Amino acid sequence: MPQKTHHAPLFDRRLLRVRRNRAIRLGGDGFLLQLASEELRDRLEMNLRHFSPVLCLGDPSPSLAQAMLQSGKADDVISADLNHIPSQPGNIPALILDEEHLPFRKGNFELIVSAMNLQWVNDLPGTLRRLRQLLKPDGLFLGVMAGGQTLIELRTALHAAEDTLEGGVSPRVAPVADLRQTGDLLLGAGFAAPVIDSDIRTIRYDSAMSLMHDLRRLGATNTLSARRKKPLRRKTLSYAAEFYQDHFSDPDGRIRASFEFIYMSGWQRQKGRDD
Repeated sequence: MPQKTHHAPLFDRRLLRVRRNRAIRLGGDGFLLQLASEELRDRLEMNLRHFSPVLCLGDPSPSLAQAMLQSGKADDVISADLNHIPSQPGNIPALILDEEHLPFRKGNFELIVSAMNLQWVNDLPGTLRRLRQLLKPDGLFLGVMAGGQTLIELRTALHAAEDTLEGGVSPRVAPVADLRQTGDLLLGAGFAAPVIDSDIRTIRYDSAMSLMHDLRRLGATNTLSARRKKPLRRKTLSYAAEFYQDHFSDPDGRIRASFEFIYMSGWQRQKGRDD
């Protein structure tokens, strides 16, 4: 009989946890999560319903859970993430868990909110299906994840530097769904009335090095399983920084960094499906 082929996971989830713990120790400010949380809060405020209980995923601080409470449309909120900053203020329950292995029973929540974490799961269709199953009938899913234009400038500069000086390019870009594909994923997961849109924010930095330092503080560095394991040489990093400065800087010398947010929503049907 032919042997079953086992493929390596796209992302090294263990490394992701390690790097995000390092980001916590470095005092990362989580400004991307703050932007996403505020936008999700604004979208929830436009809903006429009140939701309880609520699960917030991708929420280490827990700024996402606090934003949902501030909306006035959510109650009985649980904050959950791969990592958590200790000594959280307030009385919001905080759980450390893996989005790929959620421990809750089906039909447990009226609202699930996910912020900037789904781009790192190895089985996005399966995870979305599981999230839909966790919703009560007529429950709502709200989510945001990084889109394909995120850090396009940095990825271009690193590609040029590695191709020139390292004799090859390390995998850095994970497959990212576009708007149409994200809508298809939600429909395939069984969500009703999916809505998808995107927003690109441009953040300016003093230099490429200050951007890369900030990414380390956010825990947003390369965790692809197929990445090159040895670190970049200082010469390669310097080349990338110069390339970035030459191609993606403004007249005042500061560089631009793009962050694309893909927002999504979908409803559990009145009669929940068990598939």
